[in-house]
Amino acid sequence: MIDRRQFIRQCLHTAGAAGVAGAVPQLLLPTPAGAAQGSVLVVRRGEDIPLLVRQTLDALGGMGRFVRPGETVVVKPNIGWDRPVEMAANTHPLVVQTVVQLCLEAGAGKVQVFDRTCNDPRRCYVSSGIQQAVNSLNSSKAKIVHMDRRAYRELDIPSGKALNRWSFYMPALEADRLINLPVAKHHSISTLTLGMKNLMGVIGGNRGMLHRKIAESLADLNSVIHSDLTLIDATRILLANGPQGGRLEDVEIRNTLIASPQVVTADAYAATLFGYQPQQIETIVAGHQRGLGEINLAKVKQL
Repeated sequence: MIDRRQFIRQCLHTAGAAGVAGAVPQLLLPTPAGAAQGSVLVVRRGEDIPLLVRQTLDALGGMGRFVRPGETVVVKPNIGWDRPVEMAANTHPLVVQTVVQLCLEAGAGKVQVFDRTCNDPRRCYVSSGIQQAVNSLNSSKAKIVHMDRRAYRELDIPSGKALNRWSFYMPALEADRLINLPVAKHHSISTLTLGMKNLMGVIGGNRGMLHRKIAESLADLNSVIHSDLTLIDATRILLANGPQGGRLEDVEIRNTLIASPQVVTADAYAATLFGYQPQQIETIVAGHQRGLGEINLAKVKQL
């Protein structure tokens, strides 16, 4: 069966072949691969972060289940804020580093790490510790890169409820695999920011507008940007003053990772770390209604 990125490439090729200047592909997107297979979830705890990442992904069948030799992989952490690792505003650099290393071990031909940051990207990449973590792997196949403003393209979302068209960062859509690495945080508007919201880092446009109808907007975007794997960093979580934080007293150490091929299933479990039931978070409910994962955790196979 054709996968999402092959489908998108074909749409773009067809639009180009038609010779219509400025043509916008109509993406009649297939159902995310994980949705038809039943929702599965892995939750692991431990203080050794690299070991914890490996144990979590081993329980899902290993990185080789998600990344095949020669493939181009995008790893999308949260690098949005000019904050050090202790503030829990960004994904832990050791989580990012270990995931990239596992992609390389699985034979990835190229691994790119990037985010459309909220603060100055040069400062965010350094302050978060993620730039150094990726560079220290010393691999020509793995790079942390700054996003190219010329690489965005507007696409129609025919099934969208809040959005019928938006600008997407094409390297994220065209990669063979997309691995979603959010950090679990409080958010002043959407209550929580987890896997679904982390993918706002691969879209263009005025993202602030999306908060007017944030639940349906995120469901629309996630119906286009299919993540093959969501690994939520809850090694430390931000309980208040999110999404950027700034006070150590708002951070709680949890030493936890949550992984699922279904972004909504991962988000559903992560919500419970903050004392919520998944059904209380509108973004999670909207994603479930689009077939992006199960929110009734009693129906989820936990490995």
